[in-house]
Amino acid sequence: MLKAVIFDFDGVIVDSEPLHYRAFQELLKPEGLQFTWDDYMTFFVGFDDRDAFRTVFARAKQPLDDDKLKRLIEGKTVVFQQWVAESGVTAYPGVVELFRALSGKYPVGLCSGALRSDVNSVLAKLGIAKAIDVFVTADDVHVSKPDPTCYRLCVQKLADRYPTHGIQAGECVAIEDTPSGIEAAKGAGLKVLAVSNSHPIHKLKDADRIVTSLADVLPTDLHRLTAEG
Repeated sequence: MLKAVIFDFDGVIVDSEPLHYRAFQELLKPEGLQFTWDDYMTFFVGFDDRDAFRTVFARAKQPLDDDKLKRLIEGKTVVFQQWVAESGVTAYPGVVELFRALSGKYPVGLCSGALRSDVNSVLAKLGIAKAIDVFVTADDVHVSKPDPTCYRLCVQKLADRYPTHGIQAGECVAIEDTPSGIEAAKGAGLKVLAVSNSHPIHKLKDADRIVTSLADVLPTDLHRLTAEG
């Protein structure tokens, strides 16, 4: 039985990865460091900003202390939110409709490696922030996906928010778009619906079901995943 639905953010709700990539480039250029879009999609999607910057500097064999890391993260946040404000963002097809279909029927969580401030700026633009009951972002955990900690915490927060619902991981569905996100959700015991917004279908094979869009996904489809055992 479906008890709750947990959405990833970047690449599931909005196509914000190009903005994140541009923001990383903006902050890394003065450091003499860059990476390609293909590198970003292969190595960095699913990382939070902390681990992304750490990985870039480690690959370049350059030192990165905590103060500099903090400045880079803060700078990227400013740039990202400025571009969101200037250019706006658009939800992927079917996202808003799925939120509406779930509203009032199932608890909804968001589990993202993005900073809460980045998430808030986008959700405010889309007008769906109130449809989400609990949030777990990079501010709440210290490890990135594919570590399952973020999903475990999100399930626990949903269970605490709705103590009479008997929410357990195996009766929750995560909606993800990356291999690392799928691994994190499966590692926490959730069922996973993958949407191929960011990666080709063959890279999402560990999900319980794969769709090319959320446009035709209904709550009954998510319920079916948890009923399959």
